[in-house]
Amino acid sequence: MNDMALGEIYTGHVSTRADDDNPAGNLLDGDTGKWEIVVGLEVHAQVASEAKLFSGASAAFGGAPNSHVSLVDAAMPGMLPVINAECVRQAVRTGLGLEAQINLRSVFDRKNYFYPDLPAGYQISQFKQPIVGAGKVVVDMPDGRAVTVAIERLHLEQDAGKSLHDQQPGKSYIDLNRAGVALMEIVSRPDLRSGDEAAAYLAKLRTILRYIGSCDGDMSQGSMRADVNVSVHKPGTTLGTRCEIKNVNSVRFVRQAVEYEARRQIGILEGGGTIVQETRLFDTDRGETRLMRSKEEAHDYRYFPDPDLLPLVLSQGDVDELARGLPELPDARKARFTSEYGLSPYDATVLTGERARADFFEAVLGRTDGKPARDPKTASNWVASELIGRLNKDGREIDESQVTAAQLGGLLDLIADGTITGRIAKDVFDEMFATGTDAAAIVEANGLRQIADTGELEAVVEKIIADNPGQAEQYRVGKTSVAGWFTGQAMKATRGKANPQIVNEILARKLGGG
Repeated sequence: MNDMALGEIYTGHVSTRADDDNPAGNLLDGDTGKWEIVVGLEVHAQVASEAKLFSGASAAFGGAPNSHVSLVDAAMPGMLPVINAECVRQAVRTGLGLEAQINLRSVFDRKNYFYPDLPAGYQISQFKQPIVGAGKVVVDMPDGRAVTVAIERLHLEQDAGKSLHDQQPGKSYIDLNRAGVALMEIVSRPDLRSGDEAAAYLAKLRTILRYIGSCDGDMSQGSMRADVNVSVHKPGTTLGTRCEIKNVNSVRFVRQAVEYEARRQIGILEGGGTIVQETRLFDTDRGETRLMRSKEEAHDYRYFPDPDLLPLVLSQGDVDELARGLPELPDARKARFTSEYGLSPYDATVLTGERARADFFEAVLGRTDGKPARDPKTASNWVASELIGRLNKDGREIDESQVTAAQLGGLLDLIADGTITGRIAKDVFDEMFATGTDAAAIVEANGLRQIADTGELEAVVEKIIADNPGQAEQYRVGKTSVAGWFTGQAMKATRGKANPQIVNEILARKLGGG
């Protein structure tokens, strides 16, 4: 039975659901009972550096084929690698952000294998002595669970070039622009139990790296990609044989790849077959994994220390200095937003999901005498719900917004000082979002100032009461909830500009016979 047939059969009845025996909803139901998924990720993150790991060639994305290639990258005879110190610093900073052990002595190895786009016939990587050891990432799931994922290691290595097979029929071309670009390979322990958890872990890891500035996290350009290891077994039994899904380049595809691969393996096992350890690819168009090659083991690569590179030795002082330069990381910032600003965990999570969002929110909030200058909850609602919500619909990030933090803060000030009502503020924000114009200018140009003149509002209220004697009588016989209807009519009559507090005071007096 082929993989596609398995996917068609098992899509309908292999499900994940929470129950008393499975509170996290991570066990899959198959024909023979429940199955547990085990997932581990090896994430390749391109180091944010202008130059490559062992040469001075540009590490920038794009460029004409073979325009970012030095003699070292092309493996010309006699060329020797020289370590890029900035890449080392970025790896250490990332390790600190993952609460990991920083190894003061690490070794670069040669990992031997042949690809046409790997000119030397080996990759310079790290194996037994990586620069970063054990760490952890805490992942907050939508159902309120916190999943702690252990990091086994982070090591530095070179990227390979790229083979191009679509340039001319019958020929393949090699582009070495990426050859030698610095990568951090971040290897997790098999602590994940579903596609949702794997996706959430990758998203959280991306957030941490972007906060630190060690990787831009642009998965569309290959700056981050994940090798996903998946196995299944019956609860209480030994772990199953894993298969690796190579080079998955989006959070959504990681989720889909895990779910499909788990179904595929369950189908084979329940059909009496066995799982063969192998490397697979994820077909994003068909939503399925397919065979790439049999899985290599470490000994197949014949690792040995690179004779052209001395061991990399750091001092504790070097590490301590890098630690002092780290920004406030997402977990700490989320905790501060909830404790200092009184935000809900959900709002704090949304705002700290990207460093630029959190920075924007705090710029909107402002500070006076060490305290927030504006109401944190109000600022949170406008940033998270109004601004980020609209940007998400447009597929834009907050740093692409036409509305600046200062402009949004100005809008909140107009609401707070009574210049405009909350209802009018929504209309003003619509124009701000579309044009980037300041709120005050929009209010003045369109005559949107709140009406607070008691005499003017009394005339409005008196007319509404006179035109609606039935509702007025309902109020007088005890149905006071109808006052809300009168307030709405007053707001409608003034196009949302009436001060609702003054309107309510006038209504209470007029309807009460005053």
